[in-house]
Amino acid sequence: MTKEEMIELAKQAGWEYAHGDSGFEPLWTFAKLIAVKEREECAKMCDESEYPDGSDLAHLIRARGQE
Repeated sequence: MTKEEMIELAKQAGWEYAHGDSGFEPLWTFAKLIAVKEREECAKMCDESEYPDGSDLAHLIRARGQE
């Protein structure tokens, strides 16, 4: 997710002062931490699924965090 996308989501959530980079490092860090947690939860679901491609999908999901 780009910073511009995070700013737009912050605005939608009511974050009135999300207009640029200044002072928003905690917001970027928080958004990244949430994304990491969500990716891992999705990957775990794939690992635990009965689908034949589940582990391959889990690997692809985890790889998104390495980009």
